[in-house]
Amino acid sequence: MQASVTYRHRGVYFMSHLPNRNESEILIALHGYGQLAEFFLKKMEPIFREDRLVIVPEATNYSYQKGFSGRVGANWMTSHQRETAIENNNYYLNEILESVMLKYASKPTINVLGFSQGAATATRWVSQLAVNVEKLVLWSGGFAHDLNLKSAGEKLKNKEVIVVLGDEDPMLTPESIQKQNELIASLPFEVKRMEFKGGHDINIPLLKSIFV
Repeated sequence: MQASVTYRHRGVYFMSHLPNRNESEILIALHGYGQLAEFFLKKMEPIFREDRLVIVPEATNYSYQKGFSGRVGANWMTSHQRETAIENNNYYLNEILESVMLKYASKPTINVLGFSQGAATATRWVSQLAVNVEKLVLWSGGFAHDLNLKSAGEKLKNKEVIVVLGDEDPMLTPESIQKQNELIASLPFEVKRMEFKGGHDINIPLLKSIFV
């Protein structure tokens, strides 16, 4: 017999700067599988601005990248207890955003970027958010295959949704691209596609053009 329990859990996130509560934009950036938030935040440095608060939450599942010691990475979920992980991710990310937004007299615009595994996580999270997201960027990743299309449509209709892929990304296969194309064709909102020369990484010039 399987049972479950709800308990307090502590997660960490990194920010571009100490919030001054005058920012006009908050960008939530979700890292990929096996990455850590501190280092992913460094990839966002070229778009740091005084009026833009960049927040990188760290996924709460950890593992050694090789063997039983050495470099540690974080991931948003695995196939084990998948539904529970998705629910926990949503609660966790909701709590981060709510706690940061609490003291803003004038609410800033919310934008979201998801990289690799963080892209699918971002689509699930945004679909259930109580606040509106103006821009959703899926980088080197795509929409969750089990996305609630109705909820996603309600949240992302008339919003800017961008999928960014590298033309030499070893993580992308013709099969995965075909599945994404079919899913995107079924979405009740427009999706803009961008491509850069490179692999499974952040292309800085393109990043800066998206987040001016």
